[in-house]
Amino acid sequence: MTTTEFQVTGMTCGHCEMSVREEVAKIAGVDSIDVSAQTGRLVVSSASAVDSDAVIAAVDEAGYRAVAA
Repeated sequence: MTTTEFQVTGMTCGHCEMSVREEVAKIAGVDSIDVSAQTGRLVVSSASAVDSDAVIAAVDEAGYRAVAA
């Protein structure tokens, strides 16, 4: 199991978390997603490494900005 952490800016509520979770879940290979608007932390778990650029693009699609932590 591989975990990759990102820092997301712009999230303020549970709806924001849901939007990010829905977009990141579309990425092939993602097994679990832990996201917190309070801390801005996004942790993506997968069986093999997930493309960080794909996660950042998915967060962007949700309307927020992410950087690898």
